[in-house]
Amino acid sequence: MTVPASPARRSTAKPVRAAARPGRGRAVPPILVRQVRNGIEESVHRGDIVEVDAAGRLIRQLGDADRAVTLRSTVKPFGLLALIEAGGIEAFDLEPAEIAILASSHSGEDLHVRTLQGIYRRTGVSQSSLACGSEGMPLDALTASRLARDGEKAGPVRHMCSGQHTVSLLLSRLRGWDPAEYWKPGHPSQIAYRAAVAAVFDTPSASLRTAVDGCGIETFAFPLREVARAFAMLADPSAIPANDRRAELARSLTTVRDAMLANPELIGGRHDRLDTSMMKAAPGRLISKSGMEALRGVAILPGPRIGTQSTAASGLAIKIEDGDGYDRGTWAASVEAVRQVGALDGGALRDLARYHRPVSLDPHGRAAAEAVPEFELVPVGELIG
Repeated sequence: MTVPASPARRSTAKPVRAAARPGRGRAVPPILVRQVRNGIEESVHRGDIVEVDAAGRLIRQLGDADRAVTLRSTVKPFGLLALIEAGGIEAFDLEPAEIAILASSHSGEDLHVRTLQGIYRRTGVSQSSLACGSEGMPLDALTASRLARDGEKAGPVRHMCSGQHTVSLLLSRLRGWDPAEYWKPGHPSQIAYRAAVAAVFDTPSASLRTAVDGCGIETFAFPLREVARAFAMLADPSAIPANDRRAELARSLTTVRDAMLANPELIGGRHDRLDTSMMKAAPGRLISKSGMEALRGVAILPGPRIGTQSTAASGLAIKIEDGDGYDRGTWAASVEAVRQVGALDGGALRDLARYHRPVSLDPHGRAAAEAVPEFELVPVGELIG
């Protein structure tokens, strides 16, 4: 791998663009999901959705395709290329499940810990080197309850980003770098990770717009359409145009894609993780990868779709404006967007019903409110100019 040297309402017409907020210079995003309680609209979730193919062609758009977002955990399948391109799979004899956990935001369940510890034992990497912290972990409520019952404190290996941090530790082992402070931007492993992200997004490393992620390492900002394009390339690396230098990453992207497809429970978890549930509902058809602050990338593989003649791969990027602390907005919008592009059949939608229209229950188990997705993701070619 080489680092590049250069750089509301239903939408039935053109994408919704309301008046810009004073001093912000950005249009108010359209309403994607409404929270309704006995017919009363209590709140709304606004956001932006973009669908793009591997060549960068805009297929569908609602809101602002050029909105800058921080990748957060959606970067993980792409940053992993730093280890793969360096020969890490061969050097450490990594299995597909182990590759998948390195691209995950796992729930900290025992199967996630066992998979990571298997890597550590075989490579001689110490899990005590992990610097991702353990605050608020594990995400899995059942595992957290068991640990609390047994008086056990969750360690960093149960952090949802421990797989991503393990990439840096493995790179350090492979290259002979001191793993101390591997999380700092100037560490060689972070420079390599940054170069991999830059290569996937076809931009010089020095031009990357960075910030600090919640787990302590860097995250990167890109327009929403470029996030969608990255997931389209993950969906079908062979569709990257031959004259695009990113075509040289096709083999590594295919390795990541196939590992994630084969191990959906390692990408999220077994309980209340939409990424895992959506991949299991449509096996072999898509990869879903969430990031904090309600960003999600979806790689939709080539194949027949419902309601459209297209069979080409594409990538979706979905961003909820308010960060969606309850998950209901991003759950509802994500499932509805994937449905509208034809990648979920009736059976898959039944499996995903609790995510598609999330219900809030009262203490007696009665349905009290519902999040209802309400938008139309119209193909760009059908928009009226």
